[in-house]
Amino acid sequence: MRKTISVPIDEGRLSAIEMYLEQKNSTLTAELEKYIEQLYGKIVPQNVRDYIEMLAASQKPRQRRSGADKDKPEQQDGV
Repeated sequence: MRKTISVPIDEGRLSAIEMYLEQKNSTLTAELEKYIEQLYGKIVPQNVRDYIEMLAASQKPRQRRSGADKDKPEQQDGV
């Protein structure tokens, strides 16, 4: 699950950041996503990152199965 965060910033500073990032063919969102990944790797211990990845990987197949099961009609016993 992804969450959205908001950060207060002065309008003038935001405009300047966006203007110069555009010159570098980037966006504030892209740069912040890169920084968050770097921060996550720096702050969160490796064993915790591994555990979180393991949980995410184990949830993906379940979601696929449940999504595929929605298209299948339910079977009734004895009919």
